[in-house]
Amino acid sequence: MSKIATLTLQQWGNSLAVRIPSAVAKSARFKVGQPVEVSAQDSNVLIKPIGEPLLTLVQKLAVFDPGRHGGEAMAATRAGNEVS
Repeated sequence: MSKIATLTLQQWGNSLAVRIPSAVAKSARFKVGQPVEVSAQDSNVLIKPIGEPLLTLVQKLAVFDPGRHGGEAMAATRAGNEVS
């Protein structure tokens, strides 16, 4: 079921902005951090998702597995052109 909201455009820097109400965002299946494409045709504006939400640093660290990706990555001694 589609949701409809009547909103007012606001100034945001040199741009115009509206907030998408949560009911509309849920209906469109939008998620925080999700990349979207905004296009205009005549007097209509279309916002559509173009991918999955990007993870924040906190979210990336929460799923980081030191057993799989951990360990020392730097050599302990000089190597290559560093050796005199």
